[in-house]
Amino acid sequence: MYRHRQQTPNDSTAGGRLSRERTPYVATAPSDRMGIPLAMGWRHLLFENWRVDPDVIAERLPETLTVDTYDGSGWLSVVPYTNVAVRPQGLPAAVGQPLPELNLRTYVTCDGEPGIYFFSLDAQGIAGVLGARVTQHLPYYYARISLEGDGDRIRFDSRRRHPGARPAHYAATYRPSGEAFDSSADPQARFLTERYRFYTEGSDGTLRYTDVDHEPWTLYPAEAETETNTLFRADGFEHPDGEPVRYYSPGVDVTAGTSSRWTGGTQ
Repeated sequence: MYRHRQQTPNDSTAGGRLSRERTPYVATAPSDRMGIPLAMGWRHLLFENWRVDPDVIAERLPETLTVDTYDGSGWLSVVPYTNVAVRPQGLPAAVGQPLPELNLRTYVTCDGEPGIYFFSLDAQGIAGVLGARVTQHLPYYYARISLEGDGDRIRFDSRRRHPGARPAHYAATYRPSGEAFDSSADPQARFLTERYRFYTEGSDGTLRYTDVDHEPWTLYPAEAETETNTLFRADGFEHPDGEPVRYYSPGVDVTAGTSSRWTGGTQ
């Protein structure tokens, strides 16, 4: 059986952000922390979300993580966007660097704390890719990415070029449609977007986590024309059936903490 934490459309805490209370974790020693706190902006995001059998997802997760389900389903999401002004916290935005990115992710819990688990993150900058692999233990891959705007339409094209990795190509044009809404007004949108922790596996097999913080998402329903998407196949999944649930966001400003080792207990 898969490991899952069921959430229903009436679960008012789905996604974990609205009550900002966290499970009290055992503090990790400074030597267990890696990287430096970062500030950045996430802009022009498309969230494409597919229902997936939780068993399929659970097979790919570390044992300490549990599939987080909504309305009986696990979810896989493809998220193209661009980072802007990526820099160490405390430095002005003007010194930051842009970093277009594409990720494939799912939704998990660890001892009840909701978060994200990434299967892949494709990014444009070689230095950023290498740095994130070393300091955050994230599965980043170098890719050639273009992101262009035409009115309210965003054209995004990513081709994975990482040495030794399976090639992946994603190309889509997307735009917001309909009226803006706060993620707190839609339980499903909240579940799929309001996540403030991501989990990764260290090179030694230990579970690590990083916390992020930002204002709640302003979302729009989204329209998208996908020309090609081989991301699922490249990352070891069959392409999910059915149409995805789509949201667009103009973005948020973000702070991200250091990567810390999960100790598996509470105070």
